[in-house]
Amino acid sequence: MKIGEAQQIYREQVKEYQTQKVALSKQLKDIQSKMKYSPDQQAEYASQAATLELTLNALDEKQKEYQDYLSKLADQYCAYWNATVADQQADAAAEYAEDMAKMMEVARRIMKGGIVPASDEKKLMEFNFEMYQTAKNIGALVQREKREKYDSLWEDEEEKEYDDPREVAENGAAPAGAPDVVEVADTMASIAPAE
Repeated sequence: MKIGEAQQIYREQVKEYQTQKVALSKQLKDIQSKMKYSPDQQAEYASQAATLELTLNALDEKQKEYQDYLSKLADQYCAYWNATVADQQADAAAEYAEDMAKMMEVARRIMKGGIVPASDEKKLMEFNFEMYQTAKNIGALVQREKREKYDSLWEDEEEKEYDDPREVAENGAAPAGAPDVVEVADTMASIAPAE
């Protein structure tokens, strides 16, 4: 099962269990109130109250199991998310380092008096105008009869496409040990008194 699907299923279960617990708590308070004002039926009300308390405990236990699993799902979701983001950041850092090396090489070539493509000069100028100006000034001082001509360091680079971290996290495998999905009515029925 995918993490996103599991989160949706178990959130709905927790919500249903909470709704049912609220309703049963109200019934329990009503019965406890009746016990105070109807002493002749106190034994019957006490039995109903005990059954409601057992049912509430069973619902609470199952809801806690679901909430614990939702916590595991959240941890797994974060792990997938962070791994995807880390991959993207690693690529960005590598590209940045590569671009920095290219900028330094363009500046070095200009300082040697070489002829570099206008697009490379423009990139250096946009990156750091002071570095560009310094390289141009030093290059102008270098008097050479034969100047080297260089090809661009930036080929036609394709734009990388990255996975959406949310999509990766939601489609990741949910951790093992998922509790069985039990409807609220079934949990309540398992506590019903034997007649």
